[in-house]
Amino acid sequence: MSLFLNILWIALGGLWMAAAWVIAAVIMAITIVGLPWARAAMTIAQYTLLPFGFRAVPRTTSDIGTGPLGVIGNLIWLVLAGWWLALAHLATALLLAITIIGLPFAWAHLKLAGLALWPIGKAIVPVEAERSV
Repeated sequence: MSLFLNILWIALGGLWMAAAWVIAAVIMAITIVGLPWARAAMTIAQYTLLPFGFRAVPRTTSDIGTGPLGVIGNLIWLVLAGWWLALAHLATALLLAITIIGLPFAWAHLKLAGLALWPIGKAIVPVEAERSV
């Protein structure tokens, strides 16, 4: 079922939103200082391309991304790239919500919009492995 949903997802906005995440990653990588955000953006680009069967969960391990530096990193991300990615996910969700078939995909874009605003400190895990992270 996840494969079928992911194929529909790619056709209904997943591909262009994953491309937007890759563009954000490339821009961050060009700056050199943004390399940690570039890595996170590439991970989320993969998740944005094939979201069904995976879930974004808070990391339980204590490291730089889950502490005060993670909050600072998220604030920097929000200003530099998070707001426009979230806005693009919201616009896509509104377009998909017009149709009944698009409602589940619109909901997925709304979840991705939240992730776009505050991505550091999250892990992308398979749905069945969610409890172990």
